[in-house]
Parts: sequence; structure tokens; C-alpha cells
Amino acid sequence: MSGKFEALLAEIASVPISRRFGRVSEIARGTIRVSGLASDAALGDRVVVHGQDGLIGGEVLRLAQDGMTVLPDGAPDGLVIGDPVELVGRAEIAPDDSWIGRIVDPLGRPLDGRPLFRGPSPRPLKAPAPAAASRRSFGPRLPTGTAAFDTVLPLVQGQRIGLFAGSGVGKSSLLAKFARGVSADVVVIGLIGERGRELRDFTEKVLGPAGMARSVVVTATSDQSPLIRRRCAWSAMAIAEHFRDQGLHVLLLADSITRFAEAHREVALAGGEEASMRGFPPSTAHTIMSLAERAGPGPDGAGDITAVFTVLVAGSDMEEPVADILRGVLDGHVVMDRKIAERGRFPAIDLLRSVSRSLPEAASEGENALIAEARRLLGAWDRAEMMIQAGLYVKGSDPQVDTAIRVWPALDAFLSEDSPAGVEASFRRLEACLSA
Repeated sequence: MSGKFEALLAEIASVPISRRFGRVSEIARGTIRVSGLASDAALGDRVVVHGQDGLIGGEVLRLAQDGMTVLPDGAPDGLVIGDPVELVGRAEIAPDDSWIGRIVDPLGRPLDGRPLFRGPSPRPLKAPAPAAASRRSFGPRLPTGTAAFDTVLPLVQGQRIGLFAGSGVGKSSLLAKFARGVSADVVVIGLIGERGRELRDFTEKVLGPAGMARSVVVTATSDQSPLIRRRCAWSAMAIAEHFRDQGLHVLLLADSITRFAEAHREVALAGGEEASMRGFPPSTAHTIMSLAERAGPGPDGAGDITAVFTVLVAGSDMEEPVADILRGVLDGHVVMDRKIAERGRFPAIDLLRSVSRSLPEAASEGENALIAEARRLLGAWDRAEMMIQAGLYVKGSDPQVDTAIRVWPALDAFLSEDSPAGVEASFRRLEACLSA
């Protein structure tokens, strides 16, 4: 009962005592000029334009003595000079424990048709990362329910990894496996710029009731404004931090950081920033890195945020700006290959191009030896595959290649297996494959 009372008090406290208004003074291509609020507003504040056809949200992009520039959440069609513009204040979200099992938008509004209470303490969307000197080291290795990540690409508590793949290679299915199988107290899922029809399919079929029961899903569809799509990632991170600060272990799944970066590019260019890195503005690197740094091990007394970020890489180009930025700041990267997916092996992980920076500490000496042997044999197969398929390899020419030919079918099948029995059982299965 006390929780509901606190939620009601939070709702009452969110009602403003006074309201500040300006006026639309100019409507340009994609932006709005507002007069009368420049002395009260701060960069990044939220506003609401009271147009003749309804309310349109927006964000302050530029400030000047004679006015400010606002980027609206939607098309400014129907707005006229003189429409009132209300200053809402800084961008915040107020998560609550009752949000678990719910679907919300980046503004903290429910999308599943049920009432949703605000939490008692609003959080800034762009909070600083925990102080570097106070953060703990990685925690224990986490069972994931997938053989590959339980063995050769271990995931540990507080680790941040990236899934790099093109569209349609199985990222969403792998994220759903993590949401169901990784040991965590709470799962926060940010679906950034996803197709609208996929939300219900993801939550009901891919994620399922078991995954949804411990999850908060934050979503912004592809047809929404870049402000909302960019805010989706920040809101998901702020919700994860809400639970982390209670001492809980949070699994954060963000799909995808590429769409987050693209949304930031649209906003930054509208604000006057110049494009430089293949069309991305210079602020892109800092925006991505500051988001990623907020995840990871928490300070003493808090929990951890184990994060999985997906990156869309067109044509498997790992050198494109977003992929290059994330690969340098994360604690591991997993490359998913379309060719592997096309031959029916899921998850379509290219182990030779993937790295977990939790190794070798996350595994014992014997387990590290098995991982190294698996990589050596897969590497030998990869180097000789063309000759083997063409019938040009002569048995006995290379003992390591001979061994790779013998174990490759079992090892390749192992990488697609689930591991319901846990990490130790997966390593025993890997050992059996290597000795086949």
C-alpha cells in the first residue's frame, strides 16, 4: 500500500505549480524558432508546442539572446506563427520498480494499455558514469544458456560486449536468448528505431512470458523523430541505473547503437554541427562512448550493469565509424557472419573474429587450454577450407589440418547448441568435440 501512496505522491509532485510560455516566431525546415523563453531555458530542455492540431514535443537545440531553436518531435505541419510554446524543463525519466514486466516509451509512458506510475525520484537522461577510481572489477562468469557464450566467448558480470552484424542475421533472436537465459535480477531492453510490427512479436513470441516477467522494454519505432529514437537509449540506460543503484545486477540489451548514432546525427546536423566521419558529426564518438561508459561494474554498494549493444554493419564493414568507436570502448565484440547464417547455423558467430576481454581471467587453466585449442583448429580449417572444398588438400600434408577436418563438423554444431545444463557441462561437451 505504501508503494502505491508514494507513486501517487510522485504523480502529484510532477504537476507544475507555474507554467512558462513563449511563442513560435519562425517555422523553418525541420526546426522552430521560439521567442520569450531564451532566458529561462537550457540547452537540451524539453518544450511542448500547443498547435492548432494538438501538442508537439520538442527539444532546445540552440540558444540566443533573441530566442531559441527547437527541434520538434514530429512534423511541424499545422503550426502557425504565434502558437504558444510551453517550457517543460530538463529531460528526465522517473523509473519505478513496478515497471518490471512493462513496455514503455522513451518518455516513460506506457505502451501496453495499462496505467503506469512514476517513480518518486526523477533521473537525468544523460547522467555521468560512475567514478573510474571507485568502480569494482568484473564479477563472476554468467551462464547464458548458449554453448558458445558459456565457453569460448564467456560473459561475466559487469562486462560490456557488442554484437556486430548485418540485418537479418539473428541478432534479435540472440538477444532474446540472453534475456531468458543470462542470470540477472532485472533485464532492461532498449529497442531503438525498430519496425513497429516487431514489438509485439518480440515481446510475446521471441522474448516470451518468462523473459518478459523480469524485463522492462523501452521502445521507439523507426517512424518516430530522431529525438525520441536517441532518447530511447538514454532512457533504457537511466532505468538500468535505477535498478543498479539498489544493488541489483541488471542486464541491459540495446538494439541498436547504430540507429542511436544515426538519430544523434540527425539532431546534431539540425543544430548546426558539421558532418565529418563518413557523414557523422564529431560529437558522435563522445555520445556513444559516454553511453557505453555508464554501463559496467558499479561502485561499492551498488550493483552492476552487464550490457550487450548491437551494431548494424553494412557489408560486414567493421571499420565504419559506429563499429570502430564501439569496438575500442567495449569489453568484447562478437561478429555475426551472414555466410554462416545462410548455411543455417545460429547463432551465426564468427569465432575467429570475435573476442571476449574477460579472458583469460574468466576461465580456469584447463578451460583456457580448451578455448585455445578450439580456436587453433577453427583457424586451421578456415585457412584450408577452400583447398578442402576444391579437393586439392592431400590428407597427411598438415597434421593440424587433418585434426581440424575431423573435428570441424562437431565443433561447428557445438557453437549453435543451447546449454541448459550450465557452464561446466558445456566445457565437457566442448572437450568431447575436440577429441572426436
